[in-house]
Amino acid sequence: MAAPVYPWREGNSFKLMMDGDRFFPRMLQAMVQASCSIDIELYLVESGDSTQQVMDILLQAVARGVQVRCLFDSLGSRELQDSDRQQLLQSGVDLRFYNPLNLLGGRSNLHRDHRKLLIVDQRRVFIGGAGFTDAFCIPGAEGRCLWHEQMLEVQGPVVADWVAVFERQWQATGRRSGRQPPRLRRMRLPPHPQGSDGLARVSLTDGRTHRELVQAVLANIARAQHQVWLATPYFAPTWRIRRALARAARRGVDVRLLLCGEVTDHPPVRYAGQRYYRRLLAAGVRIFEYQPRFLHLKTVLVDDWVSLGSSNFDHWTLHWNLEANQNVVDTRLRRVVEQSFSDDFAESREWTLHDWLALPWTHRMKIRLWGTINRIAIQWLDIRS
Repeated sequence: MAAPVYPWREGNSFKLMMDGDRFFPRMLQAMVQASCSIDIELYLVESGDSTQQVMDILLQAVARGVQVRCLFDSLGSRELQDSDRQQLLQSGVDLRFYNPLNLLGGRSNLHRDHRKLLIVDQRRVFIGGAGFTDAFCIPGAEGRCLWHEQMLEVQGPVVADWVAVFERQWQATGRRSGRQPPRLRRMRLPPHPQGSDGLARVSLTDGRTHRELVQAVLANIARAQHQVWLATPYFAPTWRIRRALARAARRGVDVRLLLCGEVTDHPPVRYAGQRYYRRLLAAGVRIFEYQPRFLHLKTVLVDDWVSLGSSNFDHWTLHWNLEANQNVVDTRLRRVVEQSFSDDFAESREWTLHDWLALPWTHRMKIRLWGTINRIAIQWLDIRS
């Protein structure tokens, strides 16, 4: 059954926190203050200092009667040591793993839970792109975390929808099927809200069965009048997204992409994505590659509309993963997000069409090689745009 399309909710408040030195202490504090429940749904969880801090707090919460449920992706949590798993279970934490890897599972192993949610007392939610790893959460020697990431704290009526999202996936975890889910059917989106503050809507991708999130992105790019700024670490967009970005730029909209530079955990993906630069640059799209650290943000800013969360907006994400974003219309948050983009643009290298045309043949060969491999993988795995 496809996930529902959630409505816009009024009366919400938002706090955006950039990098783990800001959001991780805030998340820890929220869990320390929990009186009823803590629900966590994450992709990347690794044993280390940050996870140990979380575990200590969760065990204390269970001891004082708080219900603690953790839903981790089985692939993303493979570096969570058995001793840590056993400690959580023996202490009373309800721990489940999404889609355990199976040697006979075939393509069903590719379906992953990539969402990042922390819900405390069913009253506030943290959503973004971080996991419980030291690269996200613990500042290094230079005082900055290795991965540039963000989390959004949300309070208000929309939290009830996030509770429903978690509950639905929690109940579904453990049901396995070797069959591919049915193909996408187009969803009817709620109309763009009238108003400027406190408006929020849950937006999901549920693998092949439900891609409402990307429909919302495309619909907002199509209506854009002033700006479309998009940040993503893995630039392998579908042709519909590339076409929408180019069309917006051609009609005079300020279209900018904030992407990974040479500091990345998947260099082949960066090279594969650079094959799209030429046409986008020719259409008027501005492309920035972030230089200082690994950029792991997933954010879209379109005029008054903001969407951020776990979705990378690439072929793989939209075909195989469970993803979750918070869509927001709020004047203050919009300004904060715009300033965050501007700060990152200032630490980025901007590409020009001349830069792309002047690339050395060795760089072009890498683009061609990894671009070809990417196209073959898309065809072989029957990934539809």
